[in-house]
Amino acid sequence: MAGLVIKPRSRIFHGHDWIYSSEVQKIFGDPKPGDVITLKDFRDRPLGSAIYNPDSQIVARRISRRKQDLDADFFDRRLRRALNLRETMAFAEPVYRLVWSEADGLPGIVIDRYGDAFTLQTLTLAMDQRKGLIVEAMQQLFGSEITVIERNDSSIRKAEGLEPVVGLLAGAWNGPITIRVNGLIQEVDLLEGQKTGIYLDQLDAYAAVAALSTGRNVLDCFCNQGGFALHAAKAGAASVLAIDISESAVAATRVNAERNGLTLEAQEANVFDFLKEAETAERKFDLIILDPPSFTKSRKAVSGAMRGYKEIHLRALKLLTPDGILSTYCCSHHVSEQEFFDVIVDASVDAKRNLRLIAAHGQRRDHPVIVTLPETKYLKGFTLQCVAGF
Repeated sequence: MAGLVIKPRSRIFHGHDWIYSSEVQKIFGDPKPGDVITLKDFRDRPLGSAIYNPDSQIVARRISRRKQDLDADFFDRRLRRALNLRETMAFAEPVYRLVWSEADGLPGIVIDRYGDAFTLQTLTLAMDQRKGLIVEAMQQLFGSEITVIERNDSSIRKAEGLEPVVGLLAGAWNGPITIRVNGLIQEVDLLEGQKTGIYLDQLDAYAAVAALSTGRNVLDCFCNQGGFALHAAKAGAASVLAIDISESAVAATRVNAERNGLTLEAQEANVFDFLKEAETAERKFDLIILDPPSFTKSRKAVSGAMRGYKEIHLRALKLLTPDGILSTYCCSHHVSEQEFFDVIVDASVDAKRNLRLIAAHGQRRDHPVIVTLPETKYLKGFTLQCVAGF
């Protein structure tokens, strides 16, 4: 088998499974893009098997510490292991992330489940070349009648030299489907909607923040399809205002509210502009949620992202009532939990608001974290309350 010899002190020797081009000491055997290759250390000792893409900055991603091929048996075993893990989590509904890339030993594969409908992302070249095998393994596991929709419109694919593509891979699709999560009915369009459905990683946070919403005036910023807003309204919030720049997201929030018999207001607006105008108008809210899309796609852009995080936190804190609650989230793995917490602290100092930490949040358990792969842990959040009278 062709492969790579890895330089000393590379990250693979510290438990990581990625090999960057700068960490390759030697290429042997003429591997082709998408091949499974063998990895060796500088003393010719085996390090396992990996998928190869010389056109990516990450030239190899380890799939096993042993000799391994990407055949039907491999995908069957890995998918069954992923399903077994989710089944131990005992979710009330079959709505969850079935496969979370390296965290499930399937680098570049992301599969979300909505009952018998699935979305599939193949974000690495080798996995994209084997979409057929992946779908066959899914059908073996869940039945031949399942629907599999390809949502390969992520910008991440560019780094692997892959073009964006969206379409039906298996089964039938007759438009949006209705699901139930946390007792709420929602419509999701897996083919033409945003992302791969709803934000599955936030379902626990939705419930946790909803428990604090009763009787409060709630502002949900970057509402997407209304996850936090809907849960707050269901929990008995005095009022709920949901803001998003996307017309379709605002429309989906309104439809979902009507479907569940809930009262809320959804408004299309730029959140930064809205917060600024609300401050000028001296508006106040008892609970504000900040759940923006990632402000940075690379480590180089972190400083600019931190300025954006600082601004929205500063403006949001100024809109809170004296004992108001702020629940805020960051979904970029390039921004560490400590960096995100520090920007909240800085904003609180400038806003002259004392904050008490109520809870820390992370991605739901169906997005498992591997301790030696920090990229598998990306979502972090904090719920904090203003301390009045200080």
